[in-house]
Parts: sequence; C-alpha cells; structure tokens
Amino acid sequence: MDPEIQLTTSSSILSTIPSTNNLTNATQCPHWEVWDWLYVMQPAYMFIICVLGIIGNIFVLLVFSLHKKACTVAEIYLGNLAAADLLLVSCLPFWAINIANEFNWEFGSAMCRLVNTGIKMNMLCSIYFLVLVSTDRYVALVHALSRGRMRRPRYAKLNCIAVWCFGLILNIPTLHFRDIKFIPELNITACILDYPNPNIGLICDILLMIIGFIIPILVISYCTLKIIRALHEQVVDRFNAENTERKATILVLVVLMVFLLCWVPFHLVTLMDVLMRFGVFSGCTFEAGLDISNQIFTYLALSNSVLNPILYVIVGKNFRKKVKELMKQLNEKKADSTSGSTRSQLSSTLKTFTTY
Repeated sequence: MDPEIQLTTSSSILSTIPSTNNLTNATQCPHWEVWDWLYVMQPAYMFIICVLGIIGNIFVLLVFSLHKKACTVAEIYLGNLAAADLLLVSCLPFWAINIANEFNWEFGSAMCRLVNTGIKMNMLCSIYFLVLVSTDRYVALVHALSRGRMRRPRYAKLNCIAVWCFGLILNIPTLHFRDIKFIPELNITACILDYPNPNIGLICDILLMIIGFIIPILVISYCTLKIIRALHEQVVDRFNAENTERKATILVLVVLMVFLLCWVPFHLVTLMDVLMRFGVFSGCTFEAGLDISNQIFTYLALSNSVLNPILYVIVGKNFRKKVKELMKQLNEKKADSTSGSTRSQLSSTLKTFTTY
C-alpha cells in the first residue's frame, strides 16, 4: 500500500490512495464527524513522533558510529534500521503541515515525490533489515559452526546497500506517478498518486503487499521459530562466550515482536482495502470503518520508529554497555584534551620565563 492520504475519506499518510479516477465514487459516502477530530489530532501526533524519533534514532546512530569498537553484524543491521526510522520521522513534518492545510500541498512537485519516497523507503527497508538481522541470529544460534564464514561485517554492509537499492527500485512507481494535482471535487491542490488507470494502482498495491510484507514476514517467522527453539534447547553457562549471542538475540526478538505488533494490523487493513476494491466488501459503513481503522493502525505503525531506540536501552544489555563505554571514552578524550591544553600552557609559560 502506498504511503498516501485518502483525499475523500482518510488522511492517513500510509493508507491506500485512490487515483483521481476513484474520487467521484468515494465522495458519494457521507462525511463522518469523527474525521474532524482525526484531522486535528494527526498533525500534533506526527510532530511528537518526529521529535522523539529524531532524538532517539540519532542517539542510536551516534552510539554505533562513535564507539571505538567495530560494530557487530547485528549492530550494522540495527544501525541501518535506525537510519530508515530517522528517514521516516524526518519526512513527517511535511505531512503534518499538509494535513493542517487541509491537504493543500505547498512544497512543490519535487518535494511531493521525495517526501513520499522517504516514507515508503522506511516501510520497505525496515522490514528487510529485520529479515537480515533475524537471519543473522538464526545463523548465529542454529548454524553456529558456519557463522564465521557467513557472518562478516563486510558482507553485512553489502547486504544493507542491497536493501537500500531494492527499496529505491520498488519506489519507482511513487517517483513516476506521484505529483501535485488540483482536485476539483475537493477544491484543493494535493500531492497524490495519479495513476492513469485504477488497475495499475491495484496491481502496485498487491505487489507491494506481497514483496513488502508477506514474503519477509514468512522469512522472519521461520527464523524466529528456529531461534526460539535453539534458545530453549541450549543450556549455556552464565560465563560462556555464547552468552553475548544470547543477549543480542533477545534484543532482536523483542524488536521483531514489537515491529509485528505495530505493522501487522496496518497490513491487515491494507488487505481488507484491496478486497473492497475487488468488490468482496462494499458499503459506506464498511468503508468508513475501514478508514478509521486505517487511521488508528497508521498511528501504531508510525510509533515503531520511536519505540526501537527505547527498546535498545531497556532490553539491550550490550547496547547499554556500549553507551557506558562510549561515555567513558568521550570523558577520557575530554580529560586528555584538557590535560594537553594545560601542559601546553605550562610549557609556554616556562619558555617565557626561561627567555628572560
């Protein structure tokens, strides 16, 4: 489902957008008063998500990048996940202002494409980074003998580059069809997906659902089940070297579970929307209920970009250790800098005295 608003009934930036060909039918349904409340709440909620998400994800990226030790494979994937979340929350203020302006887009055609591409990149890339990190945990615990060959940071970085490129390729329809257009039925100039044919939009939504959710969820589910079984079967001594892998795995499992809780309801609503466009469901009451559900689950999906940094701090023992080591590292540098400055001043003073 393309990140967009339903101009006639829904303001969700992640909900399915009808093309302009669908607007006439949609406007036949009566206006529900609940939308007035949603229009007021959405901009404020997006700004809160934006501020918290930027602070949290920048913090995560700084910890991973400034720490003196090189990142592990799992940390490389989690760092890229934080970058994808940062990309999403950086785009939200534009949509918040857009909703506050009653969906009149004021940032030009280029920003219309770029902002929506950024939002959609998060939805696509984040789930594939989770596929990578769950696969890494699966190899670390289930295929421990081969992990030295398969789990190398260099390969992890190449995998991340491949995910970003893959996400960009899947965004080609957004870059091509997204544009600002005047909607006479609503008397607004909006940033919309203007498909030349409604069937093209439906095909894009179905492919996106399969490639962007169903396939990666199947891979994640398989790896997660194997990981849980491996953790259950293994009896590792407290001081065993494998304890580090277990700690990292617990964090990954929690991140995966929270991601599923945040995104599965949204994609189920997406599936219902596709079925409605196939004519399986119909009626204004069902459509309005679907749109309201879409709003609520969109909020839930967006919150995932804020929750991940919090999970790293609460659940990630290794991450907390990394933060403490980084603080100690920065304090030592500060002390060395201060000491060096003091020594330099003392040396200069001594030279002045010895000159005379």
